Amino acid sequence: MEDENPNDVAIEIKDMLEEAQPRFTEKCCIYKVSHEIRKSNEDAYTPQIVSIGPFHHGDQYLLKMEETKRMYCREFIERSETNLESFVTYVQEAEAEVRGCYSDDIKLSKKKHLMVILVDCCFILHFLLKSWNGWTPSDDILLPPNLREPIHYDLLLIENQVPFFLLDKLYHLAFPSTLDSGNLSHPPLLFLTLYIISYSKTVPDNISSSDMLSPFLHDVSRIAHFTDLSRKFLLTFSRLLQPSSASRCLRKAEFPRMYSATRLNEAGVKFKVNKNSQCMLDLELSCHTFEVPSIRVTAHTETILRNLVYFEQCHCMNESYLADYIVAFDFLIDTDKDADLLIKRGIIENWLGDSSEVAKMFNSIGVQVLNPDFNVQYIRIFKKLNAFCTHPCNKRVATLRRDYCNTPWKMAASIAGIFLLFLTCVQTLFSIQ
Repeated sequence: MEDENPNDVAIEIKDMLEEAQPRFTEKCCIYKVSHEIRKSNEDAYTPQIVSIGPFHHGDQYLLKMEETKRMYCREFIERSETNLESFVTYVQEAEAEVRGCYSDDIKLSKKKHLMVILVDCCFILHFLLKSWNGWTPSDDILLPPNLREPIHYDLLLIENQVPFFLLDKLYHLAFPSTLDSGNLSHPPLLFLTLYIISYSKTVPDNISSSDMLSPFLHDVSRIAHFTDLSRKFLLTFSRLLQPSSASRCLRKAEFPRMYSATRLNEAGVKFKVNKNSQCMLDLELSCHTFEVPSIRVTAHTETILRNLVYFEQCHCMNESYLADYIVAFDFLIDTDKDADLLIKRGIIENWLGDSSEVAKMFNSIGVQVLNPDFNVQYIRIFKKLNAFCTHPCNKRVATLRRDYCNTPWKMAASIAGIFLLFLTCVQTLFSIQ
């Protein structure tokens, strides 16, 4: 066989290269989790009950919810003040923009994609309204109570999103006459989303709804989706990121490794719950007291943190404050003893039962985090703690605590040894006299 004509091969390569399209567009905000990160904890990124959007549509184990989604979609449209044709018209017009919000190529046809998005959006809106207005006995059959909480977590997964602007537009199309009239049955969509965000436990319960929502009520275009909104709620109440903070938006490429919690404690660092903060990110150091806001670690905490961090790593790497927080805890917790110390100090509220699971969770998330730059405030804290830990005096104290006082038995033996030494010295003095 004769060799191919170079010109023909060049033409084929040129055509192939021209067909190549970028995976990401300027609108992209919903990301498929990479294989390397997914394999560290498959379940943390995968919906358990309901699929939303195209990434998990058609997954076999989620098909049972498709009928429920369609029924809730139908109920929502019947309840609305407009008709199905109006919804379809808007989604048709927005389909290309919606498609551009996803990082991976969507294999669905335009028509199929439109149907999936419309059903999923109407299901979400009806689910939120049901959560707000109360569930009925018929709901207990169609959507049993034991499935509702897992759905809240499914709606926070980065792969399981629809654009927020689409939900907001459909909600306004559905109830144009009541949304701006103070009707309690149809509050602003942001109020309804609190039923989802509250399950993440990233925002303290003592913050009022109005305080949480006020930064976003007049500009929902800033919100990409539920995962993004959950992160924004969290950052809004961080004192580190307030305009008055000198460290706001200041970041550096290099940062030191911080010593573990037990080693810092042995050197004399005191760990205390920061009760003055409304955000778990607000780490503060006063003299040798390290104040850390309390965090509740439940069976779902890893899922929430992994998805928030992954979104941050994909979408806003230059503002990766959650990733910085995970790195800080990864440094603090090297072993089960470190986790036990933070649990005893009240910094970690452990709902997992085993402290080794807490250590494993923070360490496994930290392995996947990239930090091209880092929060300057955290860098200052790391350096001060390290300097305190390596001070000659504090270092000797740490050695004594580690070698002679790290267990009750060793402490008792050390005290007994000192007491015997004292008695020996006294006996020697009396014998000399």
